[in-house]
Amino acid sequence: MNIITRNIPNAITSLNLLSGIAGILCVFSGRLDISFLLMIAAAVFDFFDGLAARALGAYSPMGKELDSLADSVSFGLLPALMLHKLMIQLGEETTFWCYVPLVIALFSVLRLAKFNVDERQSENFIGLATPASAMICGSLTYYLLHQSDSFMIPLAAGHVFIPTLSIVLSALMVSEIPMFSLKVKKGTSKDSPLYRQRISFFGTVVVAAILVMTLGLNWSMIVLLSFLAYIIINLLSRPLFGK
Repeated sequence: MNIITRNIPNAITSLNLLSGIAGILCVFSGRLDISFLLMIAAAVFDFFDGLAARALGAYSPMGKELDSLADSVSFGLLPALMLHKLMIQLGEETTFWCYVPLVIALFSVLRLAKFNVDERQSENFIGLATPASAMICGSLTYYLLHQSDSFMIPLAAGHVFIPTLSIVLSALMVSEIPMFSLKVKKGTSKDSPLYRQRISFFGTVVVAAILVMTLGLNWSMIVLLSFLAYIIINLLSRPLFGK
């Protein structure tokens, strides 16, 4: 395998990292909407770097470390700063509570470190994956910025809703709750609980899309509802693998 082929997954991972950095710069510029779009771009790159590594057989210790670094920025620091900035924008003042969402950055790094050394998480997850947590934060932010008549805006402007959400997501990331992976691999039996969970999730995404379009809500609510449903499905399901 030549050096170019071997580094294709790392190049894709680097695009994930660059998207996260650009998203953070947009937060500082007050463009939280663009930050969320860059977060989605980072998630796409995060999906395809693993796909490329498997297709090319280009696994490396450097790639693993680079992937964790990129995820800690794009799905840890970026969503934490987005919620922090959102509270300031909606509340029109900076208080202690505005800094609580920053715990997401800390627990995202702890989550990624745990994942790297936990041999039980080769196919599925134990604890909420950082991209899922980030998508909830990002889609909520985008939705509130574009749905000015939402009943959620007064809640988000207060001192309880977003800090509580941040703490709950942080706890879920380092929890021992089994979570299924959305990356479908060959050989998964259609009779397995894992297959049924994935079908339930994708069915929920379709229902969420129909509901959001029917009610005329912003498209970001599809993302928010889908990942909230992902958490609920996992909490209601029996463990699929080791404790």
